[in-house]
This record gives sequence, structure tokens and C-alpha cells, in this order.
Amino acid sequence: MAKTLPLGAHVHRADPLAGAEARKADISQFFLGDPQGWKKPTVDYDGGAEALRADAEQAGIGLYVHAPYVLNVATTNNRIRIPSRKLLQQIVDLAAEVGVNGVVVHGGHVLRGDDIAVGFDNWRKCVDQIDAKVPLLIENTAGGEQAMARQLDRIGRMWDAIHQAEGGDEVGFVLDTCHAHAGGIPLSSAVDDIKAITGRIDLVHANDSRDPFDSGADRHVNLGEGVLDEAELIDLIKAADAPVIVETPGDAEGQGADIAWIRERLAA
Repeated sequence: MAKTLPLGAHVHRADPLAGAEARKADISQFFLGDPQGWKKPTVDYDGGAEALRADAEQAGIGLYVHAPYVLNVATTNNRIRIPSRKLLQQIVDLAAEVGVNGVVVHGGHVLRGDDIAVGFDNWRKCVDQIDAKVPLLIENTAGGEQAMARQLDRIGRMWDAIHQAEGGDEVGFVLDTCHAHAGGIPLSSAVDDIKAITGRIDLVHANDSRDPFDSGADRHVNLGEGVLDEAELIDLIKAADAPVIVETPGDAEGQGADIAWIRERLAA
């Protein structure tokens, strides 16, 4: 089963289909605007959302959208949390027009000294209020003492809170291998540990890591060039049995090589 997993990369938003073709990929992940900004999301593809949806269907390319990094629905800071909810809804609405498989969003964090439980409840409120026309896929994160989705116990508490919301059972999970390693989750048990909490893994971000285990450092490197055990990484991809996106350096050449690296080892 794992040998036919859809494989792809995070590509430039102007043309996710050309990005997939250049990498010999089956799927693409992209932003709907500036990943560090708050502007209303847009589709840069020539012809807009309708054209991208039609062309992706014709090409057989699956699409995923990644929400901006600035978005943080967990925070206790009203000036961040409230705009984050608004922006996330706008992204979900536009992503639905494109026909994507899901919107990836980081778990976020609360401020230093704040009660971590407030962040979990803010996630509950967000899920309860959002009109999720496409699935929300929450990604584990690499660092932060006040993060919602770094350690397994935090992910468990977040999931418990989310499942109290209407539509909570439809929220998915993205397992990032670099983030897991940096966040202190062993790759050898990550799939079993995450599925024991969430019951699902909807997408894998397959990234090697520059830094040691539990370092909290989010530094992606190309596959086979970092500190991750190659066998453990491939075993994780097989066990997760979900589509795979690489978010590694090198644009089409580097990411295309990483996709081929995975494909070759899955077929072995």
C-alpha cells in the first residue's frame, strides 16, 4: 500500500501544478499569500481558483494549502487570536473554491506565564465557530515551552478540547518528521503514539533535521543529509500510510531528489 502513496512538495503559490510537474510529484502544498502576513488570501494561479481547480483535476494533482505562520488561534493575545480566526476562515473558504484536500495549520502557543489550558480551550472555540468547508489539518510543532502541539501530552489535551467542539471529529493531523524529532517525539514510535491520540494521520511532512533530538530547533534539511535515521523515516512513512509532502531546500531540484529518494526506498 505504501508504495503508491501520493508524494509531493511545498511549492511556489503561482503555479502549484507546474511545481508538481517539475518535481515529478503527485501532490502540491502551497500558500494563499504571504506566509508572514495578514492580508486576505488570494489565488495567484492564472485564471484564479476556478481555473486551478479544473486544471488540477485534469492533471490528477492533489492540492493542500498551508496557513500562514503568523496565524495563532491558541494565543491569549486578542490582537492575534481574533485576526487569526478571521484569516483562517478566509483561507478555508478560498481553499474550498480551489478544491484542496485540506488546510494545514500549526498548533500555536500561549504567552509565557499563561495557563496552557486556555490555549486548548481557544482551539475548541475556533473549531466550534469555523465553517470548515475543507478539513483543518493541525501540524505538530518543533519548539516552544508554551506550544500546543510539540509534546504528545499537549497534543492529547488539544485533541480532547477540539473533540468537545462541533465538527471536532473532522479535524485531521499532520505529522512533521523534523518537528517530531526536534520536539522530543521518537520517530520509531511516532505513528503509533499519534494515532493513539488522534486516531488518524492525514498527511506527513517528510523533512530531515539539522539538529539533535528534542532540541526544539525547526531546521529542515534534505532527506539523508540530516540526523534522522533513514530506516526509521521510511518506516514512519509506511506506517502512517498517508500522502507525503517534503518541505526541504533546493526548490525543484532538491525537492525532486527528495521525492525520488522516498519513492525509491518505498519500492525497495
